[in-house]
Amino acid sequence: MNLTDAGREIKKELSGDEKVLESVFRLETLYKKYKFIIWAVVIAVILFFIGRAVMQNMHETKLLEANEAFLTLQNKADDAEALALLKEKNPALFELYTYTQAVKKEDIKVLEALSASKNSVISDASKYTQSVLSKKPVDSKLYKEMALLQQAYLAIKKSDVTTAKNKLELIGERSSLFMVASLLKHSIIKAK
Repeated sequence: MNLTDAGREIKKELSGDEKVLESVFRLETLYKKYKFIIWAVVIAVILFFIGRAVMQNMHETKLLEANEAFLTLQNKADDAEALALLKEKNPALFELYTYTQAVKKEDIKVLEALSASKNSVISDASKYTQSVLSKKPVDSKLYKEMALLQQAYLAIKKSDVTTAKNKLELIGERSSLFMVASLLKHSIIKAK
């Protein structure tokens, strides 16, 4: 390598170093200009993740307390403290527990109160169970075929064969209650 080639290599390295230094000076200038914004963003991101972790921890603690109260109620159904804790910590689970207890005790008043629930599943199940216990027809989204079967049965008891047959026709072949509906239709025909 001769002297001129060595000079060019040194010049290339120096120009590369100059570019690096120039970039560092630009970054330093940008940092000085926007350091408050940069630190605000960094702090906001840190606070976001800390807040998220705290909220998740609080939610998990709340669920654990509700689950412990529910397990206590499974063993001792008349524990008022566990019932109040369950109602406070997890209202949806409280409604489900109240529904199961009302069904066991056949408590129509509690089922009537639960039929106004914001939870559509609890509300619909409560209305259906209430209607079964009080032997009144009702429309149900969850128990559509069961409600139709019940309406047909009540119509048969009132000797309204046409209505019963129409209700039973609404139960499709793919339904698990189709065989029961067919047997009931057959018994209506024989009873005529």
